[in-house]
Amino acid sequence: MKQQREHWGSRIGFIMAAAGSAIGLGSLWRFPYIAGQNGGGIFVLLYLAFTLFVALPVFIAELVLGRHAQKSAVTAYAELSGGSANWKILGLLNVLTSFIILSYYCIVSGWCVNYGLMSLSQFTVGKTPQEISSLFDTLYKSADINLFWNFIFILLNVGVVYGGIRKGIEYWSRMLTPALLVILIGLFAYSTTLDGFSKAWHFILYPDTSRITPSGILDALGMAFFTLSVGLGVILTYGSYMKPSEDIPKTGLIVSSMTVLISLIAALMIFPIIFTFGFEPQAGPGLVFKTLPVLFAKLPGTQVISTIFFTLFVFTALTSSISLFEVLVANLIEMFNWSRTKAVLLSAAGVFAVGIPTALAGSGLMFSNWKTLYGGKDFFDTVSYISGSWMLPIAALCTTLFTGWFFDKKISQAEFLKGTTLGKLLHVWFFLVRWLAPIAILLVILQEGGVLDINSLFQYGNK
Repeated sequence: MKQQREHWGSRIGFIMAAAGSAIGLGSLWRFPYIAGQNGGGIFVLLYLAFTLFVALPVFIAELVLGRHAQKSAVTAYAELSGGSANWKILGLLNVLTSFIILSYYCIVSGWCVNYGLMSLSQFTVGKTPQEISSLFDTLYKSADINLFWNFIFILLNVGVVYGGIRKGIEYWSRMLTPALLVILIGLFAYSTTLDGFSKAWHFILYPDTSRITPSGILDALGMAFFTLSVGLGVILTYGSYMKPSEDIPKTGLIVSSMTVLISLIAALMIFPIIFTFGFEPQAGPGLVFKTLPVLFAKLPGTQVISTIFFTLFVFTALTSSISLFEVLVANLIEMFNWSRTKAVLLSAAGVFAVGIPTALAGSGLMFSNWKTLYGGKDFFDTVSYISGSWMLPIAALCTTLFTGWFFDKKISQAEFLKGTTLGKLLHVWFFLVRWLAPIAILLVILQEGGVLDINSLFQYGNK
């Protein structure tokens, strides 16, 4: 007898889970430092355009495919393609991308756990802003501490994902995502009082085309996919737990709007600190951990505020990581008929093992010549770049080609219209997913690969 597939308990529960998947480290950790490395305003403008016209249509497409198939990525693409081995590879790419991202994502989340504990010990007392900021460099080089907190954070994931959809993922997402939103808005409000706010506002919201680079364009596209969890199999898997009565287009618009808003709030919260205290916008993956403690140290009740923030940061990072874990677990259950317990434990063990080189990247204890061989990037930077800037766009490109050209048009459009009040957007969505999204993704990939030179158009215009 076929087991009935579990569904979300409510639409708000799904929205909080999907938004939590994006808002966690996507918006708070990755967006600010990638924006800082790529010129601020022009990157933000590209990110907004890619989110609206490329990532959102793919987000909706994954929900359509997932809900219709009622399966996870590998099985869904295999069944929806009539058993094609080629399209099954797309599902496997989703799983592989989720696995690689999760392997370093848990390291970053472990940093959040560490900073929560540091906050309890009042680590900012008596230190200058520069001394507070430099503590992250010490953490990054501490292999044993990184391995320890990686293990602890993976255990938290095991506890949540083992509970399934309603009792695990949905239950925690409904509580933790709104809590983080409240404290973020409060910290943003305080950042507006800092001397560097006007400079930060200009840096983030003023697009300077002279700052465009080929890698920056691809990073903006990858960021749009990363913050919406597109190309990972997450949204397709979450879509498979949706009921037929739920409104897919409206859900997509709500989640994407929340994601963009939180990304901008996070940037406008962090960059005033950077410009007020003279930090570098290009500080890299440690940007959040170098800047926010400096802000907390200036506030009354810094120990309480810092501890609460990093505790919520941990649990919101958890809403992101559990979505990636669920991709692994759901596919293993369907592909090999494993129990949830076995799939969860083996996924956790694999993620921990593959995360070891990332945990040791700063210490140099493993792959000591990696930077020399890979363009100055350590192992952490390399896997982050490859997964976020290459694997995600390629997976998203294949998703648009499958939905727009291979999958039955009548079925996809009927799934889009189920339970929605936004039926008028059907033809706009289908045009974007069939034409604009794949062309845009392909152009950006060709640009980064050196086949095209889109930047010359901007340089010509500036002469």
